[in-house]
Amino acid sequence: MAFSGVKFFFTRTCRRDWETLKSTKLRNVKSLPEVLTRGQVQQIIDACTTQRMATYFWTVYSLGLRLEEGLNLQVGDLDGARMMVHVHRGKGAKDRYIPLPTSTLVLLRKYWKVHRHAYFLFPADGRNHTGISTAKTAMSPTAVQSAIKKITKQLNFGKKVSTHTLRHSYASHLLEAGVSLKAIQKFLGHSSLQTTMVYLHLTHTAEADARKVIDNLFVRKPDQWPRRK
Repeated sequence: MAFSGVKFFFTRTCRRDWETLKSTKLRNVKSLPEVLTRGQVQQIIDACTTQRMATYFWTVYSLGLRLEEGLNLQVGDLDGARMMVHVHRGKGAKDRYIPLPTSTLVLLRKYWKVHRHAYFLFPADGRNHTGISTAKTAMSPTAVQSAIKKITKQLNFGKKVSTHTLRHSYASHLLEAGVSLKAIQKFLGHSSLQTTMVYLHLTHTAEADARKVIDNLFVRKPDQWPRRK
């Protein structure tokens, strides 16, 4: 910002024909998000000390949700008949439907029986863990962030992990399993396919598959080559 301000001042406001300003440019640095393996995700779930957090982290991972999207999930958002989840409190107020894995539905139903809240799947538990069934709000983001920080510090993966890392991992694991980028874009709620394409850089599967295709495509038997005279 400082560089842009100085450059604007001396090229527009108080013009100076300085070669330095013409040749100096800012580097466009783009860092790739961290991604966990499927095994590491399982380790996080296993390290949870409460049913609430284990259910929440698995739900966020298996549905590719943002932190707030997971917290604001409501009972009516689950369609057990069609095995879909309706996300309509997402970023930019954009509605989308996501496939609901059977394991996630089973886990959510099991946890709901603990609190039986009329609306929230993850209600705030209040002081002294009472009043959860009548909570007026969803679980706080602070509780989730503290839990993931504590768990990943204990597991020591050697990388910076947050709740959003589970969303990145979801996308990468779908891509590795052969799900199309277009479908992943839809599940994540990305407006642009360009945003989703970052996950191509996080997996070697597509590159490995391309190598196999190339190897099988460009085949020529030794006896098909012309003999040298």
